[in-house]
Order: sequence, then structure tokens, then C-alpha cells
Amino acid sequence: MRICGVDEVGRGPLAGPVVAAAVVLPDTFSKRDELCDSKKISKKKRDYLAAFIHDEAQVHIARVEPLEIDQINILQASLLAMQKAILGLDGGFDEVLVDGIHLPNIPYKAQAIIKGDSLHKEIAAASIVAKVYRDQVMDAYGVLYPEYGFDKHSGYPTKVHLEALKRCGASPIHRKSFKPVAAL
Repeated sequence: MRICGVDEVGRGPLAGPVVAAAVVLPDTFSKRDELCDSKKISKKKRDYLAAFIHDEAQVHIARVEPLEIDQINILQASLLAMQKAILGLDGGFDEVLVDGIHLPNIPYKAQAIIKGDSLHKEIAAASIVAKVYRDQVMDAYGVLYPEYGFDKHSGYPTKVHLEALKRCGASPIHRKSFKPVAAL
């Protein structure tokens, strides 16, 4: 049975997109035993594994930008990103396994699995790909908007980020509906 694993990253940050990845691993995937929840491995290891996943698996990444997040809310934006990621694949899988408790609207047999990124290699692969991609996006925003330090905190509400937000105001990539940003 061919499984499509899906995970998202970026629900909690105050800035940047929410990103989802859908991954179908081949039976012959060479690094299957090394896959686990992206939060439990180093950046170097995530980058290393993401390269193998992109080379050997079927992968699609989707993102929803801050403006749309503000319009539809972060849960709906996460579900939309997951839907886009799944529908961006060429099919060829029997079931979709999604990390979490919510399922996107898709025309496939699907299950939502709490802590799925720790339980299923396909979801772990999606977790790694989504995290690596979003980190790269936020690193680029760090160059574009150096005063916020996005390359250090990826838009999460750290002390440094909150201080920069108070000092500089919101950037074009901030989520205006999120409390600390809306408070400005």
C-alpha cells in the first residue's frame, strides 16, 4: 500500500507563510530508518535527509501567505496548504496520512494522526521537507528584512522578534491578525 504523508510547519510564527509538504516514499527509500519528527533532529541532519527525500521520493510543497492567513485564519490556511500539497502530487498512492487532528478537503482516503510525524516515516519525511523549505524562506526574509532577525527565529514570537516588532512595526510578511502584530 502506497502512503502519502503530509505535515505542515509555521502555524505559530507571527510572520511568513504556513508551509505543507506531501511525500510519497518509494519502498526502496535509502534513508527510511533515519526519518523522524523534524523537531527532533538537527538542522544539518534535516538538510541532509531533505536532499535524499527530494531525490528519491514524490514530493510537493505548498504555502499560504500571510495575507491569506489573515483572511481565512491559521487553521484554514494550514488545511489549504495541505490540500494544495496533496493535490500537487501525481497520485499513485492509496491513502493519505496527515499529522494532527484535522484533515484537509481531499478526494482520497485519509486519516489524521496525532504525533504522526513520530509514528509514520511518510509523515516524518513531509515534516522534514516542510521545515527545511520554510527555514530557507525565512532565511531569505532575514536578508530582505534584517532588522527583524527572521533568519534566527523563523518568525516565531521570541523576545528578540517581539522587541524588533515594537521598534520597527510590522513588515509586509507579518500576519496582521496575530495578537502581538494586531496590537501595534
